[in-house]
Amino acid sequence: MQKANNVNDTSLGHFSNLKRLAYFSAVVETGSFTAAAERLGITKAVVSQQVARLEADFRTSLLTRSTRKVAPTDAGQAFYQRCALILKEAADAFDELSQSAQAPSGTLRLTAPLDYGIAAIVPAITAFCRRYSQCKVDASLSDQSLDLMDGQVELAIRVGWLTELHLQARQIGSFRQLLVAAPAWRSQLSGIQEPQQLRALPFVANTALREPLHWSFSRSALERQNVNMPSVLSLNATMAVREAVRHGAGLSVLPDYAVADDLHSGRLLQVLPDWKLPSGGIHAVFPAARFRPVKVRAFVELLQEQLAQQETHDEGPHTPKNGPSAAPH
Repeated sequence: MQKANNVNDTSLGHFSNLKRLAYFSAVVETGSFTAAAERLGITKAVVSQQVARLEADFRTSLLTRSTRKVAPTDAGQAFYQRCALILKEAADAFDELSQSAQAPSGTLRLTAPLDYGIAAIVPAITAFCRRYSQCKVDASLSDQSLDLMDGQVELAIRVGWLTELHLQARQIGSFRQLLVAAPAWRSQLSGIQEPQQLRALPFVANTALREPLHWSFSRSALERQNVNMPSVLSLNATMAVREAVRHGAGLSVLPDYAVADDLHSGRLLQVLPDWKLPSGGIHAVFPAARFRPVKVRAFVELLQEQLAQQETHDEGPHTPKNGPSAAPH
């Protein structure tokens, strides 16, 4: 019976035999059958025999042999590059499987934006340290994005657009952007029915955002309004903008996690709640590496648990959505 895709038993045997690939790779890397055997802890005869079978099966010379050195042929060099990747993937898989049975330990180094760090990351860190007593956390909360490639940070939580396309990222949640004001503005807001009318009111701009004065409102798929707000005050930090709005400086757009308590207590009002602003993404960002320490995976899982719990109490601001619009932290 013919096999699917014309794959024969011999080919399947080659691709499943990682040992033979490891023997060949060791010879290329050491330049000697003897040195390869010593590295692998087996006899030289076994290494030579397995590599010879590899060449015979493919009917291709993979190595040139001399009395002083063994070197790969062109075909052997190309095959070695593929072997190295396969063996690295296999080693990472075994390492990850081994660590999956271990409890997280050591110091977790992470970074997050200041506002979201205070609202969500610090509570998650507290719960993480309680759950995993062998772990410590070194967190940098700053609106300045730290470089993950310098080896000092193992995890970054980014809020808004992602610009570091060379890094690995996973969306773990989202947030809503809300137009808010202090209760002192209630009377002036009573006649406001649509976003274009907001231009008559003072606005506090957050210059940490990409476009702090331009906002796109929607009430349905067909009903949208773009508004350029007149700024009376510009501040470069979300927490500072929130304080200014609390004290009556004007209206502003703030993320839900920064104003949830204020809206619940009545210190702030949501303006035009029927008109929606685009949602922003919350991402866990990792250095470009194939293997993530178990402590990193454990923290991200715990943070997702907390976001899911928060969702049950709110209207779903942390449920993952598409279309982030805020500038990245």
